[in-house]
Amino acid sequence: MNDNTALEAAAFRRLLSHLRERSDVQNIDLMILAGFCRNCLADWLREAADAAGVPMDRDQAREQVYGMPFQEWKARHQRDATPEQLAAFEASRARHE
Repeated sequence: MNDNTALEAAAFRRLLSHLRERSDVQNIDLMILAGFCRNCLADWLREAADAAGVPMDRDQAREQVYGMPFQEWKARHQRDATPEQLAAFEASRARHE
């Protein structure tokens, strides 16, 4: 692993740690503001694993991102999206299509 890869890996671990600590920030809020969420990170991680020939399914990738099984995180932290959040999400999607 070159120096840049090690730095990128450290930054990714820090991002995951931050997102785990900030369970108050909902995935829909991340999608509205940044265009990606924890599930996107899990998908990208799984795609990287596939590219490297490392077996990883969706649940394993999500557990690595969330720090626990996704269904457990969802039960503990995820709230239903409000009508305002859904409208903001649709507006954000429309701006970036």
